[in-house]
Amino acid sequence: MAEITASMVKELREKTDAPMMECKKALTEAAGDLGKAEEILRVKLGNKASRAAARVTAEGIVSVEVSADGKLGSIVEVNCETDFVAKNEEFLAFARNLAQLVAARNPADLAALAALPLGNSSVEATRTALIGKIGENMSIRRFARVQASGRIGSYVHGGAKIGVLVDVVGGDELLAKDLAMHVAAAKPKAIDASGVPAAQVESERRIAAEKAAEDAARQGKEIPADILAKRIEGAVQKHLKEVTLLGQAFVKDQTGKTSVEQLLKSRKASVASFVLYVVGEGIERKQADFAAEVAAQAAAARG
Repeated sequence: MAEITASMVKELREKTDAPMMECKKALTEAAGDLGKAEEILRVKLGNKASRAAARVTAEGIVSVEVSADGKLGSIVEVNCETDFVAKNEEFLAFARNLAQLVAARNPADLAALAALPLGNSSVEATRTALIGKIGENMSIRRFARVQASGRIGSYVHGGAKIGVLVDVVGGDELLAKDLAMHVAAAKPKAIDASGVPAAQVESERRIAAEKAAEDAARQGKEIPADILAKRIEGAVQKHLKEVTLLGQAFVKDQTGKTSVEQLLKSRKASVASFVLYVVGEGIERKQADFAAEVAAQAAAARG
C-alpha cells in the first residue's frame, strides 16, 4: 500500500480545493496516484470547486453574533466572487453559522475553524460543497472573538459589507451601539495614538517635513527650525486625530465639536477594544476587460 504523505495531500488539495480528509481518502483509494485521485474527487464533488479555486474572492459579507447579555461577540468575513452570490440565502446562512461557531467554540485560527463540525459535515466540507453547488469560489478570510470587559456594541452596514464590534466599559447599550456606528462610518485605525504604528507616524512626519520644504522653496524663504518643528508636529497630531477613535469627531454630533473622547468622558465610559471588518479591504480586485475576454474566446473558437 502506497504511503500517503502530507505533501501529497497538500498538492491534491491545492489542485482541487477539496477538504483535506477527502483528499487523503481519494489518494488512499487511488494508491497514491495523484491524477486518479483528482478524478475520484471530481466524481464525488464535481469539477466546479477545482475551477473556482483560483478565482479572486473580493465580494462577500461580514456576519456578527453577540450574546444576549452583551458579554461575548464574534465577527467573521466570508468572501465570494460576486455581489449576487453574497445575497444568496445559503451563503448568508453559512456565514451566520460561522459567526455562531466562533462564539461557541473559540477556534484558534482559520484551520481550526475549518475543521469544526457543521451540521452533518465540517465547515471545510460545507464550504467546498457550496462552491460546487453555486459555482463560485468562496473563502473564510478572517474572524475575531471578543470577551467583553464591559458591554459589546455591534453594527452591520451596507448590506453587511461593514461589520463592527466595540467593547465599551461603562455607559449603556445605546452608547455602545452609537460607538459601533461611529467606527463603521469613520473607520479609525486604533483607539488612541499608542495603537498607531510608529512607522506610520514617521511617514506622516516625513511628509510634513517635505511639504514644509516645498512651501519654503516656493516662497523663497527659510523657515526657522523651531517653527518648522511645530508645523511638523502639528501635522502629525492632526493625522493622529483623524485616524484614532478617541481623536475623531463623534459622527452623530452635527456640530463636529464633540470628540469621541469627550463623549466618553461625559458618560464616564471607555473603549476597551474594537474590531472593524470591511469586505474585500486590501484584496486586489481583478479588473474585467469584457472586450478582451470576448476576443480571446473568439480566437480560441477559431483555433
